[in-house]
Amino acid sequence: MGEKVSANAAKFHTPASPAKKYFLLALFCVAQFLDAFNISALFSAIPIMSDDLDLSTTESVWLVSAYQLTFASFLLCAGRVSDVYNPKYTFIIGAVVLGVFSIIGGFMTNKIALLVMRAFSGIAAALTIPSSLTLLVRLFPGEREQARAIGVFGGSGALGNVLGLIIGAIFIEFANWHWVFYLAAIISIPIAGVCAFMVPAQPPPEDIEERKLKNLDLPGIAILTSAVVLLIFALTSSGTEGWKSPMVLAPLIISITMIAAFFVWEARTDQEHAAFPPRTWKYPNFPVLFGIALSVFLWFTNVFLVKVQLWQDVYGWSPIKGAIHFLPIGLVAGPITIFAEPICNRFEYKWTIIGSQLLLIISSAIFAFADKDTVYSYWALDFPAMTVGAVGGALLYVTSNVAVFHNTPDEISGTIGAIFNSALQLGSAVGSAIITSLMSGIGKAHPEDPYAGRAAAFWFLFALMVVEAAAVIFFYRPGDHLLQHEGDLETGDAATLSGRMSDEKLKKRVSGCNVEVREARDLERADTMDVDSPYPACATAVATPRMMPGQSATDASVPEIQLNNDNDEPDEKKQQEQV
Repeated sequence: MGEKVSANAAKFHTPASPAKKYFLLALFCVAQFLDAFNISALFSAIPIMSDDLDLSTTESVWLVSAYQLTFASFLLCAGRVSDVYNPKYTFIIGAVVLGVFSIIGGFMTNKIALLVMRAFSGIAAALTIPSSLTLLVRLFPGEREQARAIGVFGGSGALGNVLGLIIGAIFIEFANWHWVFYLAAIISIPIAGVCAFMVPAQPPPEDIEERKLKNLDLPGIAILTSAVVLLIFALTSSGTEGWKSPMVLAPLIISITMIAAFFVWEARTDQEHAAFPPRTWKYPNFPVLFGIALSVFLWFTNVFLVKVQLWQDVYGWSPIKGAIHFLPIGLVAGPITIFAEPICNRFEYKWTIIGSQLLLIISSAIFAFADKDTVYSYWALDFPAMTVGAVGGALLYVTSNVAVFHNTPDEISGTIGAIFNSALQLGSAVGSAIITSLMSGIGKAHPEDPYAGRAAAFWFLFALMVVEAAAVIFFYRPGDHLLQHEGDLETGDAATLSGRMSDEKLKKRVSGCNVEVREARDLERADTMDVDSPYPACATAVATPRMMPGQSATDASVPEIQLNNDNDEPDEKKQQEQV
């Protein structure tokens, strides 16, 4: 029995042979690996680069944040570009431009010029992620294979986080930090060339008017980017200047005002052109999943940031020794993100997310006590904390990623992928600034204890995960992801029914119809809703049976689905609509 796909997935599906599909998946995974590498490889290099470029502790954060900030902000615009233009050429252009800026950055010896090149590289890299996600969704339209592809895609990012540390350390040890940038160019430019020939032709948007540059929300992106730049500047400056300093208060107040202005602007912008369409907040559980995305990369980034500086600057470890000690994260997180699809399908998303957050809470608490430069301290505290945290972080990334795509229409997958990945990077950039400021302030107050500020950083992560877990417990409603937002049904979007329902009747009013789903215990997937009914107020649901092990399709229990129009129609017409 073939895998079910939604109507929109079938509409945008680009056929390709299995070998070609998985080859392209591998290329997109290399691009995802490269985006993670461009951040993680610098963690091993930060101490050396700080000395060569005369960077202070707070300034060194910008080596990572400059890339993350522009990457995150322009992801929103890039998602829109991949939806209304051709995602194939969006990906190719992004990869080529990233390679060019990486080559230029490799020759830089001035810190300001290098930070500018890092920012431009982030803009180019932003074009590759939403477009690759859009191409993946179109290449793998089925729910199961799509979840598996997204898991592998995410796993390559996790692998890039750890291998980037090791590769960066090797360059520092045997060459110099400039080769971190050269390698990015060596990888990205050939990938662009291969994709130009291998990626299937993509269907053009139906509305040619949409392809005009004026329809891109560049003012909104400019407001958001400026706001986050000022916010990170204020947070990093607070550790040295103090919170009462005008150098901190002025950019902080302006940034908060501009963030509010960004959401006001988005609310007034045409929903079809907004970088962050306000309607996305109305999709089931989207606000909760967006909040989760802010913390996923934050945990990984700050474990690397805190521990690398401790091991190299305080304990005197070599870059390679420090990088090798991070291997448990990559060896655990990589396979889990690749093979997490069965877990996502087996359990309700809510409980998988909560379980993942619990593991991150435990890991953060253990890290807070790992303050000794001894073999015992590493194996008794650091190693289990990394292992437990890697499991939690990988599961949280995959589950929240799959959940957010199941809650949104396929034709805006590029925009949704951009918003989700933007939240991953923005949370990491802003969180790193907060933690750097926290470490700097507490470190000055307790100069006798080099781990005091670092322990506070891990307690901050602990508290953040506790708050997010509480938000999921109280605000994530499992039944909500079973039906798409009713506004999408009015515009003809396919509704995806996924996950498990409770035993009680699920009643959902959709455009004047009372949709009652009974005997839902056996319902696992109801893949499409046909909104082509002659009566606009009503939609016909098609449910697929859940087959138990050893049970045939004909024996499976099909839940009873009734659609009762508020306006009584003749029974004959109702029956005809249901058929």
